[in-house]
Amino acid sequence: QVQLVESGGGLVQAGGSLRLSCAASGSIFSINAMGWYRQALGKQRELVAAITSGGSTNYADSVKGRFTISRDNAKNTVYLQMNSLKPEDTAVYYCNAESLSYDYWGQGTQVTVSS
Repeated sequence: QVQLVESGGGLVQAGGSLRLSCAASGSIFSINAMGWYRQALGKQRELVAAITSGGSTNYADSVKGRFTISRDNAKNTVYLQMNSLKPEDTAVYYCNAESLSYDYWGQGTQVTVSS
């Protein structure tokens, strides 16, 4: 089992920045990759950014150049630095940890960007 605890969401004006954190605990040795997804009201959950255990990253086109995913292996924590935020970035952001057999999810953190 893997437990994920997110923090760092909130309300910010357009053009502002936020940093999300996701701390993993439990069977972290089983994790191959971690990522951030988001779900806006009335829309499907979508991948925002992901990072593998080797450090390779992947971003949604809509956030490239604005968001950066990183990880601190010593703290078992993944971060999502979000800059130049737009109102369309408003969503609940979920941390995800992918193992061979199962996907784990955090409880979600709300990010609201006002225009």
